[in-house]
Amino acid sequence: MSLMPFLILWVVLALGILVLFVWRKLVSREEDDNLHVLGGDQKTGVQIVVAQKLDLIDKWGKICTVVAVVYGLILAVLFVYQSWVQNSHQAWIQHIHLGV
Repeated sequence: MSLMPFLILWVVLALGILVLFVWRKLVSREEDDNLHVLGGDQKTGVQIVVAQKLDLIDKWGKICTVVAVVYGLILAVLFVYQSWVQNSHQAWIQHIHLGV
């Protein structure tokens, strides 16, 4: 069994996380850390929208990162298991052919 399709899926997931990272950087450029809290001007409304966008990006970034890490660990375990089974099978075949 080839793990290549699963590896490709993991790479796509990792690229999605990278896209979220870049998107967050672009959105955070609009954020103003020196916001005038007492003034009810238009900037306050814009900052609320920016903060909501950042919260949403952060939420999905965290979810995707956890999924990618868990999925990657599962893939690593499957790869090690697959290698172990193949090596065991080859050793067994050598044992039979040599008559040892």
